[in-house]
Amino acid sequence: MENINLNKVWEDCKVQNRKAQSQLYHYFSKKMHLVCMRYAHTTLEADDIMQNGFVKVFTKHHLFDGKGSLEGWIKRIMINTAIETHRKNKLNYAEALDEDQHMKLVSQLGADQTSYKDLLTIIQMLPVGYKTIFNLYAIEGYTHKEIADLLEISEGNSKSQLSRARQWLQQKLIKLELR
Repeated sequence: MENINLNKVWEDCKVQNRKAQSQLYHYFSKKMHLVCMRYAHTTLEADDIMQNGFVKVFTKHHLFDGKGSLEGWIKRIMINTAIETHRKNKLNYAEALDEDQHMKLVSQLGADQTSYKDLLTIIQMLPVGYKTIFNLYAIEGYTHKEIADLLEISEGNSKSQLSRARQWLQQKLIKLELR
């Protein structure tokens, strides 16, 4: 993408300039979609999370105080929007991976290599609750207390879900190595 003056674009976004909003969206959309995919169950859900997140970015622009990076602020909105989506949909944090999903996973991964993209694919296949907590803790760097507050669960539940997510991932990686 062409080099843009991010500060100028952001200032124009704050006065509801649609062209500036489009520029900001296109500038960050690929990175933010990857963030949303880590929390979503499907690509469509990730699209919805990202769309809702950008609506919040443009309607709650006054909440960005300029401290820290704009990208970090937008990323946090995407993560919070993903968490809100899970709460709203009342997803079961312990849902199991069915056989069709397992076969899809095996077909998406090469049995003899485990690249970064492959690992992200495996993480994407985690049951929703495991995936959410794993992402928040291992990738985003939240503490168990912060996760508990965000998801309205106990710290012990957060730790337990993380442990189960790690076990689940380990089992999937072992199965893939044996194929």
